[in-house]
Formats: sequence, C-alpha cells, structure tokens
Amino acid sequence: MKKSTHYLVQSAVIAALYAVLTIGQNVLLPGTASMAVQFRVAEVMTVLAFFTNAAIPGLTLGCIIANISSVTAGLGFYDMIFGSVASLLAALTMYALRNVRIKNLPIVGVLMPAIFNGIIVGFEIDFFFVGSMSFNFTDFLYQGGCVALGELAVLVVLGLPLTAVVERTGLNKKLFRA
Repeated sequence: MKKSTHYLVQSAVIAALYAVLTIGQNVLLPGTASMAVQFRVAEVMTVLAFFTNAAIPGLTLGCIIANISSVTAGLGFYDMIFGSVASLLAALTMYALRNVRIKNLPIVGVLMPAIFNGIIVGFEIDFFFVGSMSFNFTDFLYQGGCVALGELAVLVVLGLPLTAVVERTGLNKKLFRA
C-alpha cells in the first residue's frame, strides 16, 4: 500500500472510531460525552498521536463529526468549532511530545488534551452557555476545571495503560508503520 493511501486509511479509521464511540456513548449514557463534566471514552484514542501523525487529522475530523451530533443536543455550532480546535491542538502537541517520557511513559503528552480542552472548551461553556455571551473568570475556572478533570481521568485511567500495552506488544510497529 502506498504511503499516502496508508495515511489516509489510518486517518479515516481513527475519525470513524472516535465519532462512533462518542455518539454511541451519548446515546447509551446521555451527556456523559458532551457536557462540562464528562468522561468521553473516545478521548483515549488521542494517545494514537504518539504513534502516527495520521491521528492528527483523524482525531480532529472525528471530533467534528461527533460534535455535529451535539448540535441537536443544544450545544450549538460553537462546540463543533471550539471542541475541534482543542482536539487539533492537543493532537499536534501530543505528536510533537511523543518522545518526551517520564519512566518510559508519555506523561507530559497526555496532559495536552486536558490543558487544551480545559482552556478552550472551558471558555466556550462559560462564554456561550453559562455567561450568555459574557466572560466570568470564576465560572471559566470551574467549567474548564471540570472539562480538564474528565480529560485527565480518561487519559490517566485508560490512555497511559493503552499506550504501554501498544508499545509492549509491538502493535505500534505493526499497525502504525508508515
């Protein structure tokens, strides 16, 4: 398979899995993947950015598709933009930090989704939903903290172990060869 085809297939599969997992979670457990306090299981897939740069467009597109479904849940067009930008920035920085390790784990990298989503989605929730087009720093800290906490929980509880398993079993070399 040509390198460009392989990259495109990886991106598409990552996008599809992210979208299906998020939408499915919201159907089965409403709000758990789309409210301020969330545990979006699909966010575990952000660790794929440690193994392939195809995860960058894949995660971004998957987030856009998943957030389209949140428009009907009342979160509006803003979530498609802000959430997807946060995902893009997190994936870019995770890929850039893929070799930065603490005790052989990408601990610094897994902080990126919590930081970017906490700041960007926290602002979105405070400004557009809580503050009705006004900014309140205390509300922002609360909303951003809730989002960051959910992200951090997913990535510490699921993401770090998944990364370790993928690396120890050699799946990173089998699945994400370029």
